[in-house]
Amino acid sequence: MLLQSELARCHACPDMIGPVVHGPPIMSRIYLLGQAPGPHEGKIGKPFAWTAGKTLFRWFEESLGIDEENFRSSIYMSAVARCFPGKAKGGGDRKPSPEEIDRCEKFVRGEIEILQPELVIPVGSLAISRVLGDFGKLDGVIGKKMRAKWHGATVDVIPLPHPSGASTWHRVEPGKSLLLRALDLLKKHPRMRELRSERGEDARSG
Repeated sequence: MLLQSELARCHACPDMIGPVVHGPPIMSRIYLLGQAPGPHEGKIGKPFAWTAGKTLFRWFEESLGIDEENFRSSIYMSAVARCFPGKAKGGGDRKPSPEEIDRCEKFVRGEIEILQPELVIPVGSLAISRVLGDFGKLDGVIGKKMRAKWHGATVDVIPLPHPSGASTWHRVEPGKSLLLRALDLLKKHPRMRELRSERGEDARSG
């Protein structure tokens, strides 16, 4: 994908810490959108490759029957920003600035135009807001399937909370139950069922 070659050469944001992190150029109708890589993903060379990723892929394996290797090889993994933003002054990872988000948006737009996904999975509040706009509280969107027009594509949107260990939202109620509802919606989505059927997962899970 030429777009990924351009992305890999990007140095547009002076306060971001490279390298650029992105998944492989998979032609998939399922598109996952995260926030930004953490401090370790650049060295490993793939998104969601550290602690939060372990939680995220555990959700997928336990609820969808798709392990990390198969997920990465079948679903396009993207992010609002593709470089590590650095640490925030108060601790934790810095949230990308509006200017940094805008500079990276052209790559997201290009990916959507090429892939024309049918299912978008935004992970975390920032990613959800980029797809759905000002959505209010997580309680109002997690556990629901919505339709949205995004970068010219009409898509199903099933948001997930961020799997960060610093967040307790997905470990306490109502977040715990809403997360399970969202994962069940993903499991039942036609594109996800198609993927699982191709890999024989539906037959094994009954």
